[in-house]
Amino acid sequence: MSFFNNTIQSILGNESLSRIDFIICGTQKGGTTALDQYLRLHPNICMADKKEVHFFDKDRYFSDLDPDYTKYHKHFSPNNDHQTIGEATPIYMYWNQAIERIHRYNPQIRLIAVLRNPIKRAFSHWNMERDRNREDRSFLEAILDENSKINSSDHKQDKTYSYLDRGSYFSQIQKIYNYFKKDQLMVIRNELLREHPNEVLDDVARFLSISPFPSVEHREVHSRTYPVKLRENELTFLHTFYKHEINSLEKLLDWDLTSWKE
Repeated sequence: MSFFNNTIQSILGNESLSRIDFIICGTQKGGTTALDQYLRLHPNICMADKKEVHFFDKDRYFSDLDPDYTKYHKHFSPNNDHQTIGEATPIYMYWNQAIERIHRYNPQIRLIAVLRNPIKRAFSHWNMERDRNREDRSFLEAILDENSKINSSDHKQDKTYSYLDRGSYFSQIQKIYNYFKKDQLMVIRNELLREHPNEVLDDVARFLSISPFPSVEHREVHSRTYPVKLRENELTFLHTFYKHEINSLEKLLDWDLTSWKE
């Protein structure tokens, strides 16, 4: 019960909360929705009332040095059975200011990131934007356009058209390590979450210092057949683009990412 102070009486909504305990901070299209749903099955975990609160990536909440965290805490409804509180907003790992803001909010917070092969992640992201009618370029046109912007001197992050940029996990994790101890970040492989969810949840329970999860069945979330397939020239470009990134990530996390290179 370390995450909020039960002796403080609520004045306005969930103002009795002191700090949230953990955040699933990344990555978009990496399996965070499935993980969020699994965590909601644990009787001692209070997840936010909705997935993707989007607090730490909103500049308007941080216009001064004293953010109003009651606007954040209103998204949580803990009860007496809950032992830890968390949320899942996968843009946090990617968005430059978010990690520093989270550290200022709670230096002791625990972070969870689910990483997916960045090539598959980028293609899934593009398909999502097409489904939302926000993308009319071919995948190749979109990633070539983005690559030009990434290499320009005035490159700025983009919350929508960041197919390539969001897959730069190495630099994003390094940024987290600039603010948090390594044991405050749990990194999960998307493939392992899909194929062995109970094994992953056992690790999550230990990471969050809670009782084991009940056994779960694998959940397919947002899984579908794409109307177009990844073409050879697109795949070649992506392998070249992410080669150094994947090699660096292997060393950083001590993972074998051979399957991501194939």
